[in-house]
Amino acid sequence: MDRLEYIAPCHFGLEAVLKREITDLGYDIISVEDGRVIFAGDVQAMCRANIFLRTAERILLKLGSFHAETYEELFQGTKSLPWGEYLPKNAKFWVTKAASVKSKLFSPSDIQSVMKKAMVESMKSSYRADWFSETGDPYPVRVFLMKDEVTVGLDTTGESLHKRGYRKLTAQAPIAENLAAALIMLTPWKKDRILVDPFCGSGTIPIEAAMMAANIAPGMNRSFTAESWTHIADKKCWYCAVDEAGSLINMGVETDIQGYDIDDGMVSAARANAKMAGVDGLIHFQRRDVSALSHPKKYGFIITNPPYGERLEDKKNLPVLYGMLGERYRMLDSWSMYLITAYGQAEQAIGRKADKNRKIYNGMLKTYFYQFQGPKPGRNDHAAK
Repeated sequence: MDRLEYIAPCHFGLEAVLKREITDLGYDIISVEDGRVIFAGDVQAMCRANIFLRTAERILLKLGSFHAETYEELFQGTKSLPWGEYLPKNAKFWVTKAASVKSKLFSPSDIQSVMKKAMVESMKSSYRADWFSETGDPYPVRVFLMKDEVTVGLDTTGESLHKRGYRKLTAQAPIAENLAAALIMLTPWKKDRILVDPFCGSGTIPIEAAMMAANIAPGMNRSFTAESWTHIADKKCWYCAVDEAGSLINMGVETDIQGYDIDDGMVSAARANAKMAGVDGLIHFQRRDVSALSHPKKYGFIITNPPYGERLEDKKNLPVLYGMLGERYRMLDSWSMYLITAYGQAEQAIGRKADKNRKIYNGMLKTYFYQFQGPKPGRNDHAAK
């Protein structure tokens, strides 16, 4: 297993960010598709990708792909995959998710059922057995059908990678950790620059920024399904990846990262989550209304996930809320502002057209990442700092 293929799903619209992350880890990109990046690497890549990637949803070990327009073709294609090379005789195996787009086969439950039967038949040939106890370690399978092309992968991750393990308390409409990380990575913000989130909720954006500043790998403090697959990657692979991540942490970094929220309870939750993430010393959380947004220094960044008005009674307040955000932003000399929202009149309420606008799907919700870009610091500004 010197060269394996992996599939890394991500939010639609963020493929380029994930591609850059994977390249930075040292792995070759095979293809970039809607909502996922396929790359090649060794066994160690499975461990490192799970631990280091900030913007992926999960890491799938690709078993193969084939064309299928009928359930018989799906059965035969699935049966032909090398299940015996990856699944032990006592493995617990099932198709945990089937997704179909523009394909003749579209029923998830039927796809799952046919594939399970085909997997059993393949295992019968590999192990010369008629029955499998499935009492061993879990091997969840995920399948994508796109224009009748079937791609099959083993889910090495388990619970989604956005579950870093630090967020025990959440806001009403929290932003996923991997989406928050991707938004930050879409901006020019660096650890020596100011970052303020005036609608921080449970603190996800400031916490992700602080973890980047301190170079804390997002998957260091959680477990993964594939850790028990010792015939594919032994425990040493995982230990080496964790040791590598630990050696890169720099808690001595100086930061100016701030999170504000009007709700005392959310501020307390944000502080608790930051402490759980080990970055509470790098962030200042405070109860503050957006109308009090200010900062004495220049060239800072607002990166935020303001309310969208999902409830009808909240929608009435959005023009005033976004209008106030725009007013306070204009008072911040030389700052940049980046915000993700599903509110269609955001630019009108803010009072300025965004310099850039990127469409991103937050689950099934279409949102826009508005980018209001301030000037870059000059050489004299850096020298003064």
